[in-house]
Amino acid sequence: MTIPRRTFLRAAAGALALPALPTFAFAQAWPSRPVRMIVGFGPGSAPDIVARLMGQWLSDSLGQPFLIENRPGAASNIGTEAVVRAAPDGYTVQMTVLTNVFNTTLYTNLKFSFGSDMAHVAGVANAPYVVVVPPSFPAKTVPEFIAYAKANPGKISYGTPGSGSSMHFAGESLKAIAGIFIVHIPYRGAAPAIADLLGGQVPMGIAGLPPVVGPHKAGKIHILAVTSTQRSGALPDIPAMAELPGFAGYNFTNWTGVFMAGKTPPAVIERLAAEIGKAVREPAMREKLLAAGVDPLGLPTPQFVQFLAREKDTYSKIAKARSIKADD
Repeated sequence: MTIPRRTFLRAAAGALALPALPTFAFAQAWPSRPVRMIVGFGPGSAPDIVARLMGQWLSDSLGQPFLIENRPGAASNIGTEAVVRAAPDGYTVQMTVLTNVFNTTLYTNLKFSFGSDMAHVAGVANAPYVVVVPPSFPAKTVPEFIAYAKANPGKISYGTPGSGSSMHFAGESLKAIAGIFIVHIPYRGAAPAIADLLGGQVPMGIAGLPPVVGPHKAGKIHILAVTSTQRSGALPDIPAMAELPGFAGYNFTNWTGVFMAGKTPPAVIERLAAEIGKAVREPAMREKLLAAGVDPLGLPTPQFVQFLAREKDTYSKIAKARSIKADD
């Protein structure tokens, strides 16, 4: 029997469309159950704070709980590996930060590729780090701190959440530009570093902005500057490091973004990226992010991928120039 050409072409076109239907239908149905949002750092850290705000918004918007799961350890590599090994079905996502990008440079034994094993979804928020001291510290500005450090070489220590952390990068760059010698004290996470700052056990620190906004406003800690080219919308009265002589271009910001396992259906990635975009444009959500100490970012997937490539290139060069390692 001869099939008419027009009938054959219709049948062929229908057959070609069939493979796309399950993916589209899956994306439309997603999420149909709770979603895990993994944070590679402990409760109260900057990415944890952003994850809980975004998770609540997504839960309300998509009608399924986004459950925050803290997986700290190995500079967030433990959490990342959990996402890589999860089923690529959209039900395990990660709130990722700058640290995840340059871990690919600092760690030579990673069991995953941050590039090929992870799907980049969207940039969520951005926040500078802060240079902080106890209220009793004699210096009240960065120039005063630099002068004090030059007069007391090697007698000042500064704390960060760990060797190879993004705050470590910011501190070593500050030392190089200012020409000062201060001793790095690596902690195991942000919480103990901030606790010792609040207790006066360490005279200076570089920390994420969200965890110290409250203590700063309460007068328990003093922020000298934010580590960015522009002032933070959360604390507009605090100067940016780049405003200071010799620090033009000094820019260390703790962005947060969402990732999924590398083989997650593109339609699901697109839907989540669109929801994140809606979230950071909503006035009420923007106010919550600013109150937490972060600026809404909302980078769509293509721009987020380009942004990550630039970040990796920048920090790889700094790590090499300053001999920064994860196991100092």
